[in-house]
Amino acid sequence: MAHVELGIEERRVIERLSNAGVAVAEIAARLGRHRSTIYRELARNRFTDVENPYLDGYYSSVAHGIAGDRRHRLRKLARMPALLVSVVDRLRAGWSPEQIAGRLRREDGDICISHETIPKGTPIQPPQTGDRRRSPRQFQLLN
Repeated sequence: MAHVELGIEERRVIERLSNAGVAVAEIAARLGRHRSTIYRELARNRFTDVENPYLDGYYSSVAHGIAGDRRHRLRKLARMPALLVSVVDRLRAGWSPEQIAGRLRREDGDICISHETIPKGTPIQPPQTGDRRRSPRQFQLLN
């Protein structure tokens, strides 16, 4: 089954049922989701107010905004153009994302990047899974 994010309607159901005191397992069953999804949603997207703690809780509209902000947050390569140039240059030289991440970790202890971030934030196309002609480590540059 493909990953599908919670929508605003599902968040409204979660808010209504959790405020009514319904158990998380029951909320998950009604939405057709796993209970860990509901637990994660309630924990990650909970509203907290330091000045007015009585307002703390899960609010669907706030939760939807928090989740959207998390998804659309600028990634490290978009925030650091010099890092992007360095990564793309090494990709063009035939380095794998794992090699690039390891080298950056050794050279610049302050700047760490995951090998999984490199294909997402660079102008490259990962090989197709059924493509047997190319090693899974090789990526095709789009430029």
